[in-house]
Amino acid sequence: MSDIEVDFHHDPNDIEHMQFDIRYRSSSINSSSGQTLPKIKILGTGGTIASKGTSAHQTAGYKVDLTIEEMVQSIPDLGSTCELSYEQILNVDSKEIGAKELQVIYNAVVDNIEEYDGLVITHGTDTMEETAFFLQFTIKTSKPVVMCGSMRPSTAISSDGPMNLYQAVVIASHPESRDRGILVAFNDRVISGYFLKKSNANSLDTFNAIGQGYLGNFVNNQIYYYFPPSKPMGVSYLPIPPGFDFQFPEVTVLFGHQGFNDDLLPLLFDSIKIKGLVLATMGAGSMKDTTNKVVFELSNKFKVPVIYSKRSMDGMVTVGSLPKFEGSPCNNLIASGSLSPQKSRILLQLCLINNFSVDTIKSYFKKVYGGS
Repeated sequence: MSDIEVDFHHDPNDIEHMQFDIRYRSSSINSSSGQTLPKIKILGTGGTIASKGTSAHQTAGYKVDLTIEEMVQSIPDLGSTCELSYEQILNVDSKEIGAKELQVIYNAVVDNIEEYDGLVITHGTDTMEETAFFLQFTIKTSKPVVMCGSMRPSTAISSDGPMNLYQAVVIASHPESRDRGILVAFNDRVISGYFLKKSNANSLDTFNAIGQGYLGNFVNNQIYYYFPPSKPMGVSYLPIPPGFDFQFPEVTVLFGHQGFNDDLLPLLFDSIKIKGLVLATMGAGSMKDTTNKVVFELSNKFKVPVIYSKRSMDGMVTVGSLPKFEGSPCNNLIASGSLSPQKSRILLQLCLINNFSVDTIKSYFKKVYGGS
């Protein structure tokens, strides 16, 4: 059995800032090939994968209270394919992740990506697609950054967390995982973080890459990629400006539905003073005529970009679906292409913090299938 050395880098009683380095002394060299194993670090942020219930059949109403140390120690052979380190950077339900928490995750990736050959981030599934999308645009690296989580708490019968974490570590250690952008390991699949969609609130098979397909799968501890390494179409590097304090401009998402209350719109522009608006439209960009008229007038008056997205999981909003007003250009109205409302919001915020003009913002959405 390998000797294990554990270093504590922070107060071990402070769960929010726990960091450990695990070094498997005898397994740091691959005995069959003599090659040094890759260095992988896990960044724990909480989520269902770090949760416990009160019984083995409880799959709702559980609490986040499992540390990354406990998770790592519960999985046999987790360090057999790499030299493994781990750090607790957050321990929260992903519904609580906002700008402050994103800053912690972003800083942890930036601070560690040079030292390690790959990173793994444990994360709740509710907002995993948003964090993955944010990191895809703001982290420039060829090294694998792999996210994982679970739909069942650690105490549940057939909990999916341990296998997802194990597979994430193996994927991060694999040389063919480089140059693929942010990856997600979930339910035996390798998924692009850019295209990730949560499709089911309860099922283990919740994450999909509808329309764009999966990158590969995981069978009997082996990764099988379907395509050679490449970044997703539509991805550009949008760096966080130096010294940025993660005070993102206010961009609100409104959900389209029958009988939509147009009186909400002046409140957002006049009182809340939003810097951007995303509409989750009822079809491929459809909102009722009175809503489109109010949006058009307010966006022109306040010089605020408005993204027309869609509430459906798949499909796209193209430029041709934007509302048209005779004799009046809709300069501030932008089609989301295939991006969901939540991803449209993130891309718009990244454009706004870089002080892009509306035309430049349109150019970024144009790179997305169908957008601009």
